[in-house]
Amino acid sequence: MNRMPIEKRAQILSLLVEGNSLRSTSRIADCSINTVTKLLVEVGEACAKFQDENLRNLPSTRIECDEVWSFCYAKDKNVPEDKKEEFGFGDIWTWTAICPDTKLIACWLVGGRDQGAANAFMADLAPRLAKRIQLTTDGYSRYLEAVEKAFNGNVDYAMLVKSFNNNPKTPERKYSPASMKAATKRKICGNPEKEFVSTSMVERQNLTMRMSMRRFTRLTNAFSKKIDNHMHAIALHFMYYNFGRIHKTLRVTPAMEAGIASKVWTLEDIAALVIEPEVKPRGPYKKKPA
Repeated sequence: MNRMPIEKRAQILSLLVEGNSLRSTSRIADCSINTVTKLLVEVGEACAKFQDENLRNLPSTRIECDEVWSFCYAKDKNVPEDKKEEFGFGDIWTWTAICPDTKLIACWLVGGRDQGAANAFMADLAPRLAKRIQLTTDGYSRYLEAVEKAFNGNVDYAMLVKSFNNNPKTPERKYSPASMKAATKRKICGNPEKEFVSTSMVERQNLTMRMSMRRFTRLTNAFSKKIDNHMHAIALHFMYYNFGRIHKTLRVTPAMEAGIASKVWTLEDIAALVIEPEVKPRGPYKKKPA
């Protein structure tokens, strides 16, 4: 059975986590697109499982949450009628929770932007925390029910509600965001400290995602074609971000800062999360009687 050397697998993963597409990775690494895709699937599944099991009992005292838009297969307006209600076709949202002190991504969820996704996201976040936290989200109303159900009031929760100007969409401003008019800090429950009501860290993480995963790049044809590969790429990104990349301000990885890792993970370590199939040795060849 042929198996790619661990060094080669690490090279491919290095290209993927630095923002290369599957096809450019296959060209640079001199291997087939099927090889790259298969490795992404295997490692993505292993990374998702490892983080689900190990991102537990986190010492965070503050968490910021947000959701970032992308799309799969086609934008909503171009999705065929027979696929419009099927998950994985059209708009996709990645919900993220970051600890602004350790920079650790505590959990994430890929789904829609509806109440069900919000509830599932917060239900996943709450049991991962070791103590009461201060939680900040933007003004999206779906968070209200989700936070109440997941934390049952045992949280200091505030919203940062931003309002924007209606800027004229001139050709040179076609893709520029509207300028912010005001940001209001709203206490929802508990006793959140006003100075820590912020979503700056999680919004910066949205930019990190767009720069580190080619499929999040806007205005290109690099979008995800299959939702499963989209989710595998996100799991690999967060594994590398949490465990393998030294944060410039921390001088260690977020996982080390949070006390759930004792070393900087190499890409060989991440590739080795995939459990190798057991290969049974063949017995001696015996010629069948005529």
